[in-house]
Amino acid sequence: MIIEGGCHCGACRYTLALEILPRAYACHCRTCQSWSGSAFSEQVLLSEDAVSLSGPVVDYEFQSPSGSRSHQRMCGVCHVRLYNTNTMRAGIAVVRAGTLDRSDELEVPLHIWVKRKQHWLTLPDGVETFEEAAPADAILRVFAR
Repeated sequence: MIIEGGCHCGACRYTLALEILPRAYACHCRTCQSWSGSAFSEQVLLSEDAVSLSGPVVDYEFQSPSGSRSHQRMCGVCHVRLYNTNTMRAGIAVVRAGTLDRSDELEVPLHIWVKRKQHWLTLPDGVETFEEAAPADAILRVFAR
């Protein structure tokens, strides 16, 4: 199975070196809402080595209040964020799930920062939720198959 994705305009494309479509999680924090321009952000965690990216990629870097450095990879043409890495989680890529060609097939069993969730949004039954950030073991359960 080939797992691919890309930006809105098509100038940037990526391939994920994975056997199966990964699971995603949704983050409802205010930062993800402002980054996405939507009610939440849907993301997939995987090894940075699994991402093969082509096209005019821009690396937007910033330092968070905690001191870690975040590298946001985005299309240099349409500016869609494709994935990011962070010095706090070396070797981990956070792929924007909506950029996957098959995003409509994703399972989203985990929602975090639900205390910031929009009041009109109802989460599905059976998903795991956390008021703020999820502990590492919950994240690992999502991605273990």
